[in-house]
Amino acid sequence: MAHHIDIQHTAKLARLKLTDQEAVKYEAQLAKVLDYMETLEGHDLSGVELTAHATPIYDVWREDVPVEGWTVLRLWPTPPEKPPGSS
Repeated sequence: MAHHIDIQHTAKLARLKLTDQEAVKYEAQLAKVLDYMETLEGHDLSGVELTAHATPIYDVWREDVPVEGWTVLRLWPTPPEKPPGSS
């Protein structure tokens, strides 16, 4: 099915400036994508389990283990002398 897409309006919404050649090219490409979406809609997917990713995603975080923090002397081994009168 042929789709009419106002590609210049779509580009404006995306804050893009397209030349006339780019508009013709992208309008044709977007029409092909929409045509393919119609092809996919024609398939019965009622028995297919919904997924967010094509492959399983596992928790990649390491266990949060407390460790000793940094001391001032470790960060700054030779701090400047304190000004006179400061505590």
